[in-house]
Amino acid sequence: MTPKRLAVFDLDGTITRYDTLVPYVFGYLFRRPWRLPRALLVLPAAAAFGLRLIGRGTVKAALLRATLGGVPRGQLERWTAEFVPRVLGSGTFADAREAIARHAREGDHLVLMSASVDLYVPAIARALGFHESICTGVRWRDGRLDGRLSTPNRHGEEKARCLRELRQRRPGEAAAYGNAASDLPHLKLVEHGMLVNGSAHARRAASRAGIACIEWR
Repeated sequence: MTPKRLAVFDLDGTITRYDTLVPYVFGYLFRRPWRLPRALLVLPAAAAFGLRLIGRGTVKAALLRATLGGVPRGQLERWTAEFVPRVLGSGTFADAREAIARHAREGDHLVLMSASVDLYVPAIARALGFHESICTGVRWRDGRLDGRLSTPNRHGEEKARCLRELRQRRPGEAAAYGNAASDLPHLKLVEHGMLVNGSAHARRAASRAGIACIEWR
């Protein structure tokens, strides 16, 4: 039997029109405004990130620990159940939804691979009909969010590593979609890599690497 083709989609800026983590965090906080001052605790990590003293994963964990640390799992699951339909209702590119549907019709194995966190990425994947998701994991302690990461931050070269593992599990032809220069390392690893709505810098780098540049609306 011929293996199914892989179709790997990034989430933020590729399927959705915006990054999803900050809306997820602050959407929860706005419903519990007494927690909003906790966001100020992220400022030192944000400043260190701006100075390139720490990586994206470290500042992501600092954001989660400061704002959502200690929240019971059930509360976050209820917020996720509200958040995901909001994102999918008005926050996605129609062309992205059509590309996902086309791959599904062709019998491809759909994988959502995102640097965003497993508080909501698997729920988005299920809602869109993906077969599996690969994303950044977060830690829990006694049923409450710890906020530290349980996996490496699935960004840049880490995405490329995950895709190599995925292709070992599922050999055969593969397509991948991403929107940023940081996605180019994994887009280079497939037969059909596509940069979606990339910046001018990302498009130039993609062209040099032989990666197609497309526009989604």
